[in-house]
Amino acid sequence: MTQFFQFEADFVDSLRCIPMMVRYKLDTAGIKLKLQQWNQFTPADRQSLLDRPCNTESEVQVFQTSLQQLIQERTGETATELPIDPHPPWQNRSQIPQEVQAKAQAASVTITLEQWAALTPLQRFALIKLSQSSHEGGNFRPALREFGL
Repeated sequence: MTQFFQFEADFVDSLRCIPMMVRYKLDTAGIKLKLQQWNQFTPADRQSLLDRPCNTESEVQVFQTSLQQLIQERTGETATELPIDPHPPWQNRSQIPQEVQAKAQAASVTITLEQWAALTPLQRFALIKLSQSSHEGGNFRPALREFGL
């Protein structure tokens, strides 16, 4: 089942933006997907990326290969590969990344280690992405509320 967050509600029906679930898979597979490339995909393409598993090593490989082919077919471009972190911070339940702490503090919220550990990897991923300075941070507060923080 595809998981969307409430803070994504304004665009998930049309999938005009790349949902966190797909962004999570992109980081797992080490592929950069630009919004302009995403917008050239058909609705079926987008749904396929949402539905395709990307957990085991073989699933990650299939996801990579399929996405690389899809980018080539739909855009004529070669997919940009990124290094894959063997120990991504969203998998670490025992350390809250500094950028998440800073963004939470700016929102007058304290995230305890127990709260961080209780989040799912996808929730931790979303908070990390939403706390990055390069990301429009309007959804950080709604994500905190949604995650019970």
